Amino acid sequence: MQEHSGATTMKGNPLTLVGPELSIGDSAPDVEVLDNDLNPVRLSSFKGKICVLSIVPSLDTPVCDIQTRRFNDEAGKLGDDVVILTISMDLPFAQKRWCGAAGVDKVSTLSDHRDAAFGEAYGVLIKELRLLARAVFVVDKQGTVQYRQLVKEVTEEPNYEAAIEAIKKLV
Repeated sequence: MQEHSGATTMKGNPLTLVGPELSIGDSAPDVEVLDNDLNPVRLSSFKGKICVLSIVPSLDTPVCDIQTRRFNDEAGKLGDDVVILTISMDLPFAQKRWCGAAGVDKVSTLSDHRDAAFGEAYGVLIKELRLLARAVFVVDKQGTVQYRQLVKEVTEEPNYEAAIEAIKKLV
């Protein structure tokens, strides 16, 4: 498995990401994650929709909370052809509890906790922490990566405007 030392940092400390560095134009890997009721979900089940993958280390942290709420707010403005998925290593039960408490109802949360298949396939698994790095991917209706942002410093927010602009070009 490929490793990328220093690809991201946490509070300035370099971390290693496991997996390939996906690029624009690559086919989005089809992996299985879990929904909030422990049901397996394949990412290919969203083919035919513009799929925004909002990747966060843990919903129970301030920046992840802000990121997920922001995409939840944007979801209502983007139309029915767009689905926004927040993926983390949080347990499905914790994701469900967090969504209920936060009033998040337009973003679906999915868990990669079981085997880190998403993290490894998308190159966002932090080796030292077994968490996912902060990132945003926009995948078109055919399953091709059209936008990718790996946030260099995990404690910082992604560039929402650039991601939303990439989504709007596909709608």
